[in-house]
Amino acid sequence: MNQLLQRSYFQASASEFISRDPEAILGELVKAHSFDTDVLQSGAWQHQINAIKNLLPSHPSADVLFEFSIPRMGKRADVVLLEGGIIFVLEYKVGERSYTSHAKDQALDYATDLKNFHEGSHHRKIVTVLVSTKAPDIPINDEWFEDGVSHVQCANDTNLSAIIDYFILNHGSDDLDHADWIASTYKPTPTICEAAQALYAGHDVSDISRSDAGAINLSKTAECIAQIIERSKSSVRKSICFITGVPGSGKTLAGLNLANQRRNSHEDEHAVFLSGNGPLVTVLREALARDEVERIKLDPSQDNITKRAALTNASVFIQNIHHFRDENLRTEKPPIEQVVVFDEAQRAWTLQQTSRFMREKRGLEEFSMSEPEFLLSVMDRHADWCAIICVIGGGQEINTGEAGIGEWFDALRGSFGHWDIFVSEELSNSEHFGGENLKDHMRDLPVTNEPDLHLNVAVRSFRSEKVSNFVHSLIEGDSASALSLMSSLNDYPIVLTRDIGAAKSWLQGKARGSERYGLVASSKAHRLRAIGPDVRVSIDPATWFLNDNMDVRSSYYLEDIATEFDIQGLELDWVGMCWDANLRRDADEWGLFHFKGSKWTNVNDPAKRSYLINSYRVLLTRARQGMVIFVPEGDTLDPTRLPEFYDPIYSYLLSCGIQEIQ
Repeated sequence: MNQLLQRSYFQASASEFISRDPEAILGELVKAHSFDTDVLQSGAWQHQINAIKNLLPSHPSADVLFEFSIPRMGKRADVVLLEGGIIFVLEYKVGERSYTSHAKDQALDYATDLKNFHEGSHHRKIVTVLVSTKAPDIPINDEWFEDGVSHVQCANDTNLSAIIDYFILNHGSDDLDHADWIASTYKPTPTICEAAQALYAGHDVSDISRSDAGAINLSKTAECIAQIIERSKSSVRKSICFITGVPGSGKTLAGLNLANQRRNSHEDEHAVFLSGNGPLVTVLREALARDEVERIKLDPSQDNITKRAALTNASVFIQNIHHFRDENLRTEKPPIEQVVVFDEAQRAWTLQQTSRFMREKRGLEEFSMSEPEFLLSVMDRHADWCAIICVIGGGQEINTGEAGIGEWFDALRGSFGHWDIFVSEELSNSEHFGGENLKDHMRDLPVTNEPDLHLNVAVRSFRSEKVSNFVHSLIEGDSASALSLMSSLNDYPIVLTRDIGAAKSWLQGKARGSERYGLVASSKAHRLRAIGPDVRVSIDPATWFLNDNMDVRSSYYLEDIATEFDIQGLELDWVGMCWDANLRRDADEWGLFHFKGSKWTNVNDPAKRSYLINSYRVLLTRARQGMVIFVPEGDTLDPTRLPEFYDPIYSYLLSCGIQEIQ
């Protein structure tokens, strides 16, 4: 019952609900509501209470839950009705005379969220109902998505009962234990934007993360780092931690959670989340600002905030690492921050890249430190203690001048041997460390092994934790291993096509509600332009990732395409991955090419080869629910797009077990 009370504002059996005074029910809803309840909300609840009271006499075995929590989305479904073995999700629009697309998407989002993340709903039929109380009658739509969620039913005050009766008669059963359903585990897996919004709004990471191995992994990592920070404070030491993890394991979430926790409970530390990933910073700041504006609008006790002010607030919490660097070039004083989280720390710049930038862009001729060395020197200005948390993405270096992890340890060994260093043994994995000898880089350094600094459970692709392993085998050219892993991806569809139109249709057909989909490709996939997608046209990340399906600039329109630089650290529900001839199969190996002028040329530089391979690794691990891979047919009349460039790619992907779109 305690778990139940946390999930919904009010719950009762049919007989109890009918017998209760409507004013008493309203009182419980108002009491459970965290904000002052306005007249409009009270009126909506009164209408819903009366409507459900009229409905329940013909459904005496039902249970009804008002304001049922949807944790991943940070929202609540108006009413959940359990009856006839079916879960009815009712989204009310009191006084509304039409069934808007936005309202339909909202209702379908709630139902989909239950199906995906509420254990008791995984194998149950869920009927989605939009109740626009004054809208006209619409015929029942007895169509279902393949996972057992109905298409949205449009109801009003007069025909809701008939719709419920219809589905119980035609699809009902008597095998749903209502108490078990109510008490069953909820395992939400939010997007990074949803997670950032929830954390920023004051939720704990346990409120928005799964309660299985993924959440345990995240909690252990958070606890480990908290202990290191407290030990640094009490012993007046300087510490640096390296968090590693498989793709999609929540490394950025762990970093955001840490910065947010320290910001809230230890204000004097001025903890900050830093990232050199410009699109990620832009998208997260915009998401936080939009969410803060909307949350404050719903809270009558607070004065409204402007979008600009909300963006300023978000910018204090999430900063671009290069701006942090430049700010500390202006002074030799210690920064106000004593705890800093560096996301994607392996992408910090080398000595050569940093010196060139400082010379050409900042007019500093004698600057002779790599970015890791300079950032360490900035934090080392503190006279007492500080802590740096470096979040490392394996195989994620995708741009010229990115140093990799080795530069951090070289800087530590050269000038900061008095720092305490904490790593997991996974840091020596070749995927994380580029095949270098970790012991050479860490020679004579005070290193402590902490196993909990590695996140080994993927949580982005909630349908399967084997996706990252599958992609790794595919990229490594191990088709046999990829084929074996494909059998474990039954709930995570990966399909192939040679028709860009078919790829777009597949994405549009798979996504429902506000699930986000879009096209991605390598930034060097220049010959895709001949068939539509042009990677040379830059997207506005905040618009592409956050705007709705009415905006032609958003990902939904499948016109603008995101590259590895736009999408690294972010994700979509459904991804259309467009594969060009810059990475092609040559016998049993990858051929790597760069399009220059009017022809393809071989990529021979080891660093550039690594960047290209990693770009495809990033792109293939951006989907939460499934992916279609498009490989062009080629054109015998175009020497830059010959079929012989593309056919071996397609054949190789087939050999990895990826099926063609039927």
